[in-house]
Amino acid sequence: MNAPVRSRRTAVFFLGFLAVALLVAGGLSYFASSAPDGLDTVTLHGCDVVRTDAREHLDGTCIAQNAGDHALAGSPFADYTVGGGPNSVGAAGVIGVIVTLAVAGGLFWLLRRRGGTGDGGDGGTGERGTGEITGDARGGEQ
Repeated sequence: MNAPVRSRRTAVFFLGFLAVALLVAGGLSYFASSAPDGLDTVTLHGCDVVRTDAREHLDGTCIAQNAGDHALAGSPFADYTVGGGPNSVGAAGVIGVIVTLAVAGGLFWLLRRRGGTGDGGDGGTGERGTGEITGDARGGEQ
């Protein structure tokens, strides 16, 4: 397979991957459950959640009474939303995919193998071998 065909196939693969990742993050995130997960449920054992006009509070004794907001609770992407809006989980997912792929792509670009012959047999040194074969297939000398 020649280089332009291989390059085009690689580009099509990555564009397809990007499209699927954006579709899952932007579309399927609206179907995620808003119910508490297992850890949240266990921490609430022994308490009753009481809703008031201002907020919720806990009555009883449970681990969750000692919980507080984390340091990034006021950040723009807290609770998997953009700016705290309830209908922005898809946008947060799309932004997350783009940022993750940008960081990963940047790291791959910075850490890519430079030099070398492209045959993979140089151990990353960029030096060419002599092409000379010594010994037989069993590893013995001739």
